[in-house]
Amino acid sequence: MLVLFRKTPVIGALLAQVVALPVVAVITAPLSTSVERLPLIAIALVLQGLVAAGITRLLRLPRWWLLIAFLFPLAMGSVLLIGNLPAWPFGLVFLVLALVFSNTTRGRVPLYLTNAETASVLKDLMRDRAASRVLDLGCGLGGVVRALDGEGRRARGVENAPAVYLAARLLSLFTGKGEIRRGDLWKTDVSQEDVVYAFLSPAPMAALWQKLSAEMKPGSLFVSNSFAVPDVDPDEIWELSDARKTRLFLYPIGKAEGEADGEADGAADRPA
Repeated sequence: MLVLFRKTPVIGALLAQVVALPVVAVITAPLSTSVERLPLIAIALVLQGLVAAGITRLLRLPRWWLLIAFLFPLAMGSVLLIGNLPAWPFGLVFLVLALVFSNTTRGRVPLYLTNAETASVLKDLMRDRAASRVLDLGCGLGGVVRALDGEGRRARGVENAPAVYLAARLLSLFTGKGEIRRGDLWKTDVSQEDVVYAFLSPAPMAALWQKLSAEMKPGSLFVSNSFAVPDVDPDEIWELSDARKTRLFLYPIGKAEGEADGEADGAADRPA
């Protein structure tokens, strides 16, 4: 059952809200005679969020679902208390959220954006390796793609969320930098890339490594921002001095096991 919730976390989130309802009802029932209506509703909404978030944690859903579980009853309760509001703004907000965060519910991959400092380090890495092709899997708004494209380098990005893809595509066309495609990262051809970069989440890393290690050419490099591949030692870990304290995990493709000489026991000296 937990496997189902991890694959489709929205089901677990809804279940948490349903299970929390009778729990909150039992807790707040003794207060109904001594607490006024509006304060009682506020207490119930907060308790609903806390209990739902606790259940979400027990179901081992990703951490961002805890925040969603807590805020959802507060948002719904606020709408009901205000009353007399047209329905279309909420439908529009839901549609926009669905278009932007569709990867979160389906692929357990939230929208993470790479900062400029990290993009600069990636550019230096490509120069050092004389790499001419780079692919950003789950490129978000395409900042890395635009930063790395040019000077003999061809940078591409793949993004699946419709609204995010459209924004990245327009920015790429406007600046003339990089190439953005909408697609499934699992079906993306990586065989010609010198460097593949990803800033995803812990959930897909094991399966992603299986794909990349099987399909990328020998001598190429996979760089993961913040999330290591389970049970695979990176060749190097670069710790940056940006505000986020970014860590880049470097995995050479086609390197024989035991050949690595700079494994995860330390960080290489790199420009911050």
